[in-house]
Amino acid sequence: MFYNLGMDRKQLAGMIDQTLLSPLATDEQVERFCLEALEYGFASVCINPVHVKKAASVLKGSGTKVCTVVDFPLGAGGEKSKISQADICLDDGAEELDFVIDLSLVKTQRWDLLGSQLKNIQSSVAEKNPDAVTKLILETCVLSDEEIVSSCRSAMEAGFGFVKTSTGFYIAKGSDGKLLPNGATVHAVSLMRKTVGESMGVKASGGIHTTKQALDLIGAGASRIGASAGVQIVDGLK
Repeated sequence: MFYNLGMDRKQLAGMIDQTLLSPLATDEQVERFCLEALEYGFASVCINPVHVKKAASVLKGSGTKVCTVVDFPLGAGGEKSKISQADICLDDGAEELDFVIDLSLVKTQRWDLLGSQLKNIQSSVAEKNPDAVTKLILETCVLSDEEIVSSCRSAMEAGFGFVKTSTGFYIAKGSDGKLLPNGATVHAVSLMRKTVGESMGVKASGGIHTTKQALDLIGAGASRIGASAGVQIVDGLK
């Protein structure tokens, strides 16, 4: 993996979705979070839907976008719920929407149904705001390589802007009862980039805490990094 990639702090910050998805976050914390994001020049702030209005008011007119999550973190709400949530978020000022994939459709290989759902979601978003960016969260830690590839193809065919590795909230345990990794990996990002080519973005998220991790994932093909540690990642650039 490449370590510095010839990037400066501004370029790296411009690839980061600075993330605050704690259910305990307050409006006051979100406002401070957004002001810090403006200072660093992050690509977006990724916050829960309840805080979209606050973030939109703070970031209005800036280069830092308002990103939120839809049907998070399980992705099990169904098509109508995803579309309804997205409509509300767009009305509140969201500019980027990260949808959690319906894992049951992936695991049962109902690709036609998944593709239809994603196309309907993308169409609904585009009708409301043609400039809105859509991302599909795959939860790669529970998917086989074949499932990752097929999910990426479904997102690409539906017209989504990005595929994304993880929610960072998935809880999986091994036979010993210990938690298993649930975030982005170089392997998953490389596979996703190979599948979609340059036609769409690849967002690595989940468990990214250091500058080296972020740069390794960018070197593997990530065009966006989702992390709550964006400040540390940028400040650690060598």
